[in-house]
Amino acid sequence: MALIESYSAGPSEPAVRDITIGQSLVEVAEKFPDRTALIAGVLDPTMRRQWTYGELLSDAMTVANAVLQRFHPGDRVVVWAPNIPEWVLLEYGCALAGVVLVTANPALQAEEIAYLLKQSRAVGIFALPECRGNRMLHHVEEVREECPELREIIRLDQWSEFMATGAAASTVLPPVSSGDACMIQYTSGTTGFPKGALLHHRGLVNNAAHVADRNRMQEGGVYVGFMPLFHTGGCGIAALGSLATASTYVLVEVFDPELVLELLETYRGSAILGVPTMLIALIEHPDFVRRDLSSVETVCCGGSTVPAALVQRLEEQIGAPFTIVFGQTECSPVASMTRPDDTREDKANTLGGPMPNVEVKLIDPESGMTVPVNTLGEYCTRGYHVMHAYFEMPEATAKTVDEDGWLHTGDLCSMDERGYCRIEGRLKDMIIRGGENIYPREIEELLFKHPSVGDVAVVGLPSQRMGEEVGAFLRAAPGQVIDKDLLFSYLREHLSPQKTPRYWFGVEEYPMTGSGKIQKFALRKQWEEGVFSEL
Repeated sequence: MALIESYSAGPSEPAVRDITIGQSLVEVAEKFPDRTALIAGVLDPTMRRQWTYGELLSDAMTVANAVLQRFHPGDRVVVWAPNIPEWVLLEYGCALAGVVLVTANPALQAEEIAYLLKQSRAVGIFALPECRGNRMLHHVEEVREECPELREIIRLDQWSEFMATGAAASTVLPPVSSGDACMIQYTSGTTGFPKGALLHHRGLVNNAAHVADRNRMQEGGVYVGFMPLFHTGGCGIAALGSLATASTYVLVEVFDPELVLELLETYRGSAILGVPTMLIALIEHPDFVRRDLSSVETVCCGGSTVPAALVQRLEEQIGAPFTIVFGQTECSPVASMTRPDDTREDKANTLGGPMPNVEVKLIDPESGMTVPVNTLGEYCTRGYHVMHAYFEMPEATAKTVDEDGWLHTGDLCSMDERGYCRIEGRLKDMIIRGGENIYPREIEELLFKHPSVGDVAVVGLPSQRMGEEVGAFLRAAPGQVIDKDLLFSYLREHLSPQKTPRYWFGVEEYPMTGSGKIQKFALRKQWEEGVFSEL
């Protein structure tokens, strides 16, 4: 039946299961103990460690025992590492132990990891000494005194010693329920201060399973996973989606298109999940035409909408149906999704319909009323998938999840008569660069502190390859001159690389609202019209 109002509920099947991450692993391991569960997809084939489901469960139990020698159920511990098997073992081990895993981007700098440790009140951190030149262990030691609740720093390069403490223990695992919190993932809003989305077992396990189901993933497939584990796309959709289908998870440490193509061919990969920039890199690599990708059954994309021409190119060149997922960390993370048999126009221009057991509505941001179909409104979603809260931020939680359980995403969409939504913009000021969420306020506040900067606006500028790039529009302080290279180096001392602006512009005055706020949409429009020249 055609909708009149912008409200749609997803199907009731598959049902929401009352299950934890640990119970899900036990269930699959008991059924398929000898099936390959995890492969470390590193460059050197001789170094590709593997686990069967039986071995994965055994190691996860050992991790749980080792964790409980140091921490208590409900404690928060940080994992700060790239896509390595130990990360996955910690995800399962902490879930079995009832310990909340706090995920951290390995590109974070000292100030950023200090904030995360303090805000989450983490009592422990698992970290590598370094990742791609980022001296992670050094940063942790540098900020340790700022984090009074931090008791344990556990080096992931000394994993065997950590596991030995679990193997020697005979701890009774605590009871864990599907509604218990299991993970904190940091996200942000218009304030620019990161907020920790407190996610639960039920949301993560079921959401991953339902994405796999809508993608028509077969049992016993092969996920070649290169989405970062610190995102719900990696530790949720990919890792737990692989578990839901009793599939093999080939974990790629750092995205490298040549390596991914080789892994897809070698292990007969059936599922690919990535953001547009990654998928473009795959099909544009010289090895693409030389590799046998006939095993690929589905290509799933998140992070931004994809042009129709790219949808057609991906489907024709890879030879598998393409789907789009839409949501955010706070909803575990997928609320709407296209289907493999949707038209290419729908895949390019819409977010699809609601996921199973999920409601979606579009509201007038001012009145809160549901808007008619084909009318712009704020995308809101309700269901099992919504986070518990922002950790220890009740005011921010109340602004995001209302009394009726609706999560207000800040995304502006329109909904058609079928319940398919089209994204039109954002109430929030977030930039999505290559699938990575970047929050302008954090960058702006740092730039404001520099003596040469009088005013600044950081804006997402359209990019065919990255979706958006970060642009900084700067007005010099009186008697000062904007030095782009100096400011670039200044930001890199404090922020991870992806947050550093790609484009720099000098302005004498900004387009302003009547209340004196900078109109960023007007800046973006002026940039598109060629008003500004790069510094």
